[in-house]
Amino acid sequence: MFTKKVQDGLNDQINKELFSSYLYLAMSAHFESVNLSGFAGWMKVQSQEETEHGMKMYQYVFERGGRVVLEAIAKPAAEYKTPLDVMKKVLEHEKKVTASIEALYELALKEKDYASEVMLHWFIKEQVEEEKNVNDIIELLKSIGDNPAGLAMVDQRLGFRKKG
Repeated sequence: MFTKKVQDGLNDQINKELFSSYLYLAMSAHFESVNLSGFAGWMKVQSQEETEHGMKMYQYVFERGGRVVLEAIAKPAAEYKTPLDVMKKVLEHEKKVTASIEALYELALKEKDYASEVMLHWFIKEQVEEEKNVNDIIELLKSIGDNPAGLAMVDQRLGFRKKG
């Protein structure tokens, strides 16, 4: 069993992971509405991954004898500007998630919850990958500028992303 502080932190992080899933699903819906099916598919896969992250923490809480308490998930925005703008928002969001996980890791350290530290280490590594992937897309979008053919190529490329 872990301390109430760590349990509360994990429950809060579960909510953040599920919000991330909901946010990326909203972004997927936006891309579908503007006929960018590759971006939409990429975001759907991202949404599924975030749900899996939330469920990984959910299961961990139970494995440690804790109690999961689910809170309401905030409503994400439904309207977005350009694909570059959307991806910048994704990177900004992922950085907030990274900071949240790192704070939870620090709490586990302070509470001497070594098992939670080990579990959270996986999430820290995952966040490095998440931020890099999004940053790579941002750089690609910057390089094409306002070129419609370039955007079509990026959209097609992102459409190749499959559930890992």
